[in-house]
Amino acid sequence: MVLILSRKEVERLIELDKLPAVIEEAFYAYAIGEASMPPKIYLDIPQHNGDFRAMPAYFRGAAGLKWVCVYPLNPSTNNLPTVMGMLFYNDPATGKPLAVMEATLLTGYRTAAASAVAIKYLAKPDAGTLGIVGCGGQARTHLEVLTASFSFSRINVFDTDLSRALALKESYKSLPVEAASLEETCSSEILCTLTPARKPVIESRFIKPGTHINAIGADAAGKQELETEVLKRSRVFVDDLKQTLHSGEINVAISSGEYKQEELAGSLGEVIAKKCPGRQTKDEITVFDSTGLAIQDLALAKYLYQRTTMLKAGYDLDLL
Repeated sequence: MVLILSRKEVERLIELDKLPAVIEEAFYAYAIGEASMPPKIYLDIPQHNGDFRAMPAYFRGAAGLKWVCVYPLNPSTNNLPTVMGMLFYNDPATGKPLAVMEATLLTGYRTAAASAVAIKYLAKPDAGTLGIVGCGGQARTHLEVLTASFSFSRINVFDTDLSRALALKESYKSLPVEAASLEETCSSEILCTLTPARKPVIESRFIKPGTHINAIGADAAGKQELETEVLKRSRVFVDDLKQTLHSGEINVAISSGEYKQEELAGSLGEVIAKKCPGRQTKDEITVFDSTGLAIQDLALAKYLYQRTTMLKAGYDLDLL
C-alpha cells in the first residue's frame, strides 16, 4: 500500500511552529555530510514560459523525489498556482514507495521555514519589523511560518499590483500587516523578496545598515531581485553553492563578473554547524540566497509521514 496525502491532508498535518526545526536539521545534516542531494534537474518549456524540476535526496532514513513545475503566468492566465508539485517518498532500505504527497503547499512551507532558520542565525536578535516584496503564495506561507516563530511590531507588504497587497492584508487581519511602498517595505529590518523578477527590483539605496534579506525569488538562471550593489554591501550566505551559482540570486552578478564567488560568506548550513560565523555586527547587511533544496522537501515529507501515524491522515492505495 502507498499512502496518499492531498493538499488538505498536508495542511492538517503541518505544525507551523515546528517547521523551522525540521528544516534546520536538514541544513545541518547536509553541512556535515549526512545527507545526499544530486543537482536539481531542469526541464525548460520555453514555448509555455515554464519549466519542470526533478529534486531527489536522501536524508537520515528517508529517500524521495519532488517533481515540481514553475509557470509564472499561471495565476494571471490559467487561474492556477505558479508552483505545482508532487513528492514521492520511499523506504531507502528496500526502495519501496511509501507515500505520494501534494507538494505545492509543502514547497511553500519549507521555503518559509528556511527563511525562519536564516532569520534565527543571520538577523539582528532584536529585529522587529518585517517586509515582504511580492504578495503571491509564498507571501502567505512566509507570514504564517515567520509569525509563528517571531514577533513583529509591523509587517510591510508590497506588490506591483496593489490589489494583491491589500488582499494579503485583508487575509491576515490579526497580524500588523500594512500595504506599503517599495521603499518603506525595503526599510524593514528583515526583508523577504518573493518575486519572479529578471531585473532587479530592490535598489541598494533602500537597504539600511543592519538589514537581513531573505532573497527567495531567484530560483532559475537569469533571475535577479537585488541590485548587485546590495550583494557587494552584504555578507551573503547560500543554501547550496552549486545550485546558487546556477540559479540563485547571485547567478547574474557572478556571470557578469560584477560579483565573485570568493566574496561569499559561506552557507547557512555551515553557520548552523559552526563552520563559519553568522552575523558579526549589528550594522552589517546579511543576505540569505535561497534557491530551495531537495533535502528541505524530504525533511518535511519525513515529518509529515511520521505525523500520519498519530493522526491517521491520508488514505492507502494499492499501486504495486
